[in-house]
Amino acid sequence: MKSLSKNFTLIAALTLAFASMSAGLAHAEDATPAPEAKPDNEVSFNAAVVSDYRYRGVSQSRLKPALQGGADYTHNPTGFYAGTWLSTIKWTKDAGGDGNVEWDLYAGKRGEIVKDVSYDVGGLYYYYPSNGLHPNANTFELYGQVGYGPVTLKYSQSTTNLFGFADSKNSGYLDASGNFELTDGYVLNAHAGHQNVKHNGASSYTDYKLGVTKDFGVVTVALAAVYADTKAYVGPDGKNLAKTGAVLTISKTF
Repeated sequence: MKSLSKNFTLIAALTLAFASMSAGLAHAEDATPAPEAKPDNEVSFNAAVVSDYRYRGVSQSRLKPALQGGADYTHNPTGFYAGTWLSTIKWTKDAGGDGNVEWDLYAGKRGEIVKDVSYDVGGLYYYYPSNGLHPNANTFELYGQVGYGPVTLKYSQSTTNLFGFADSKNSGYLDASGNFELTDGYVLNAHAGHQNVKHNGASSYTDYKLGVTKDFGVVTVALAAVYADTKAYVGPDGKNLAKTGAVLTISKTF
């Protein structure tokens, strides 16, 4: 495990590097118009390239880049939503199976419990086409989240085996996240979570992320340090897939 001081040094270096990027990407901004009322039915699309696809702190792409994209539908009057998202991956082949895509399908409902206190409940199906693993890697989770201002607390529980782990039904993931606005449009992203893999204690772990995000208009850029306190997840070359690493994300929502 890396020392805490070494992790903070990496995070500080990432933050400085990210800030320097703004000189080339920043542009003059027009006066912000008054916000328009949202339509009843709203559809959006997203696309991204990442230097490493980390999910719950563990690399899904063997510490290599990945392509990602998805679409979302929201019925604003009720808060009901549904969406789909895909990413290139490598872990199902590395685990002895096949396939190179993760395809997520999800739906739920979000809104406010009382003023400034939000909720989000739903289900998420992780589909790995032709993964060929036994047990199968396909996983379904139910989740519930509450939020206050920039801070959220979320719990997810699998109703199937979790990502191919045998006898792992009812595994749970608890995480807390915060997105705090800084100066000049920068947002500080902080996250900590704990993955409990039922009946597979050696594969349970805690993960952390600290980074910054800025929307430059044409694209949104995020840079983060990510780490999980486990050595149970390794690639075919023996590399620790949960080691401290820098993750750069360039994304666009339209």
